[in-house]
Amino acid sequence: MSGSALHELAQLCGVLPAFHDLQGNEHRTSDDTRRAMLRAMRIEAGTESDAEHALELLKSEQAAHIVSPEFVVTAGHGVLIPVRKACDWSLCTEDGQVIVQGFAEHHVDLPALEVGVYQLTVTSGEHRQTALVPAVPRQTPSLASRFGRERAWGVTAALYGLKSERNLGLGDYADLANLARTLGEKGAGFLGINPIHDWGWSTTDIASPYSPSHRGFLNTLHIAADAIPGLADNPNAAILVGRVRDTVDRGARSVDYQQFRARLQPLLRDLFALFTQDADEGSRARFRDFVQAGGDDLHLFATYETLAVTHGETWQLWPDAIRNPKTGTQSTADPREIDFHMWLQWVANVQLERISSAHAMPLGLYLDLAVGARRDGAEAWMGQDSLAAGVSLGAPPDHLSPEGQNWQLAAFAPSLSAKTHHHNLRSVLRQSMRSAGIIRIDHVLGLNRSFWIPDDGSPGAYIQQPFETLLALVGIEAHYADCLVVGEDLGLVPDGFRDALSARGLYSYSVLQYEKEADGSFRDPAHLRPHSLACFATHDTPTLYGYCAGRDIDWWQRLGWVDAGGAGQLREERRSSVAALVPDGAEPGTAIHNRLAHAPVAMASVQLDDILKEEEAQNLPGTIDEHSNWRRIYDASLETLGAVPELNDTAGLMQAAGRANIYPDGDD
Repeated sequence: MSGSALHELAQLCGVLPAFHDLQGNEHRTSDDTRRAMLRAMRIEAGTESDAEHALELLKSEQAAHIVSPEFVVTAGHGVLIPVRKACDWSLCTEDGQVIVQGFAEHHVDLPALEVGVYQLTVTSGEHRQTALVPAVPRQTPSLASRFGRERAWGVTAALYGLKSERNLGLGDYADLANLARTLGEKGAGFLGINPIHDWGWSTTDIASPYSPSHRGFLNTLHIAADAIPGLADNPNAAILVGRVRDTVDRGARSVDYQQFRARLQPLLRDLFALFTQDADEGSRARFRDFVQAGGDDLHLFATYETLAVTHGETWQLWPDAIRNPKTGTQSTADPREIDFHMWLQWVANVQLERISSAHAMPLGLYLDLAVGARRDGAEAWMGQDSLAAGVSLGAPPDHLSPEGQNWQLAAFAPSLSAKTHHHNLRSVLRQSMRSAGIIRIDHVLGLNRSFWIPDDGSPGAYIQQPFETLLALVGIEAHYADCLVVGEDLGLVPDGFRDALSARGLYSYSVLQYEKEADGSFRDPAHLRPHSLACFATHDTPTLYGYCAGRDIDWWQRLGWVDAGGAGQLREERRSSVAALVPDGAEPGTAIHNRLAHAPVAMASVQLDDILKEEEAQNLPGTIDEHSNWRRIYDASLETLGAVPELNDTAGLMQAAGRANIYPDGDD
């Protein structure tokens, strides 16, 4: 079937009819894909008759609207919102407080609003409708607005790989605080890490920070067991931690997550029991306040974690009675176990906030928001009312992955998410920005359109997202948190997309390895986008020294992705590329970091891997166990890092380029 009803219905629901790849080739959306996408949005269009019926219902629903379901306004400016018929109206805050009300014949006349999210309720006869009205700041926070300066630099590091004499074999939040202090003393303005979203207490086979269980909660594997609030001076806690610390192999070069979990998780249970017995009343009160502030979301998340302990992490296989949190009952969940998982989140949040309040560096933490969460995890379970069924997030072929990517991450349907006023996105943004000075939104293109891959084998296609609304919600949360936002805008970018992000104040993302002109030559640093954060490498690319040595090409050949002849050609091309970046006889790190330091970009980011001259990448896309993805431990310990000459050299380059550490009071 290729009837007009199916095509019109799909278009009204945001299924794009085609997209173009990097070579300009057009990929048309098939009818099988259209049906799969509509099914994912709870719309049945298996036959022409089904499609016609669904189209009639959708058009009838849209015709009944008195006002646009979502209407973005600029805070501080009055606005007229068109209505289709005369109506009574009222504008409320989300907690129900009426701000203003009146009667409209042609327009709702709204006064200037403060930044926030409002609900506009209109009533005409028997018909009542509520619309979402985000009042967005003109721009998100910037370096200039926060500190009166235009240039900064920072370091990105793999938290899991931090080595110290006190951690339990995995970098933790106390290590992060110590690293921030060291880098702040060297003049760095921020410290970036991979996502620290929750992996799931019961998860045993996940190592990637980009495959979380829930992005709105923290990874408790990074809890510093020797810095539990309320137990800092408790001798029994010190004994418990000391016993576990004595079992750690300090010579390990990579993380064994299963062994680490076996060490940490029983210890955390023991520390929770000790907290409930011995913690001071002030710490207990702060925990209770955290639970109250976390509300239903925190309790529901802890309920998922509790149920997963008994039934396994894949909620789709749970008994019917608990499979859906909105229609089922979770009475089988142990209340004490729920308290334990809420306590873990409190401890993680307290430890992370201590880093933010330490003022070791002016911008603090540069955190990463993953593009999505696992389909079998807590976020998908909690958000089933807006979850797209039978599809996964992914990406079509591009320069990052010529074969395309299926991430096996949960997709949220725009129309269903809108009915919840995009609750999931907003809660995830709020948590991610809570302790961050900068946040990077991975694959920010997802605010505009998402690539869905159906489970039934149909080709993937793009789904249009409510870009203006989602971008406004990002701006509102960034305003509340006073947080800078970087949009990772690599890959296939629609026309005008970067301009729209820039107009709202979001920073672009520039990776020097990919910054090339049409003829293949590297772009002159003077031509990089000023309103951006630039780096040479990311977790998914070769490190600086790995790039120069062609380590990625070695791996491709070892894995059979290229033959000897192809690898030889790639190495020759790489030698030419390195020669274009590094003058003859120059030290690669110095040359490339100097190039980065003097680029006109707002923020320059340097990998700790590159400072320490690591050749192995953190992650080799397309592999799981063949390469030591997300496991490599740094050779240098935190105790010795401050004396590493390359760190001082890098800091000197950034200082000379005018990217000195900047503080709110203006003192360097």
